Amino acid sequence: MNDYQEHRILEKIKDGSIIIYPTDTVYGIGCNALNVDAVNKIKQIKASDGNKPLSIIAPSKEWIYQHTKATPELVDKYLPGRYTLVLEKKDPTFLSHVSPSDTIGIRIPAHKFSKIIEKAGVPFITTSANLAGEKPASSIDEINREIFIKADMIMNGGKLPGTPSTIVFQDGTELKRK
Repeated sequence: MNDYQEHRILEKIKDGSIIIYPTDTVYGIGCNALNVDAVNKIKQIKASDGNKPLSIIAPSKEWIYQHTKATPELVDKYLPGRYTLVLEKKDPTFLSHVSPSDTIGIRIPAHKFSKIIEKAGVPFITTSANLAGEKPASSIDEINREIFIKADMIMNGGKLPGTPSTIVFQDGTELKRK
């Protein structure tokens, strides 16, 4: 990826665009998590329960410590990597349009896309690029056309592993997904 492409992606993140992107697990669809309208559009595109919480890619570990009650031991053990940490928010109302409960799912994928999110400096919605109940996509070709045509930008990262991230709760309990 050249500087121009990276700059264009950063602009799209900041303007609330819907982006399909690769991670270290499956293809995701996301947007700037601070943009309520864009987050609601993601929920509509996914055709999922509007109250179902979404997860985010954090821009940095420092951001995680600023907004959650995470410990460095937990964060350093799992991130970056193929994990989603479910962490207690310091302020239960923080990003309530993303996760209405007092917890939020947070990732930092071991993928170059995470570096773009770090440069953007904003939390970014991360949910698999599939309709509710469908299998996550491990290649661009596997993404449902209904989702594909609603994205403002599509980043092709080739074939991905195809296994969703493992969920890790604040107490260290792990839940593997298929």
